[in-house]
Amino acid sequence: MSKGYLMEWKWYVYIIECIDESYYTGLTSQPDTRWMQHLSRIGSVYTEKHKPVRVVYLEEYNNLDEARRREKQIKRWTRRKKEKLIQGEWGKW
Repeated sequence: MSKGYLMEWKWYVYIIECIDESYYTGLTSQPDTRWMQHLSRIGSVYTEKHKPVRVVYLEEYNNLDEARRREKQIKRWTRRKKEKLIQGEWGKW
């Protein structure tokens, strides 16, 4: 599969709230499938240890590189800033 083909898909940056009230930020092209992977404890090492409760935020992108940049950006944010984003008080970019 070529990189150009991957770039044509829709990409999603998401935030999951875990049972310990921590947040996990990720990237996927298939949000429903990825959520099921997290619930099955095959989604990530983090969500395997911190049981996922619900998806609290989702952004859609047409470009993989843009989505990756956004995922990295959100991962660097403080909890407070993530909460503002989830509550709609902090916009995209």
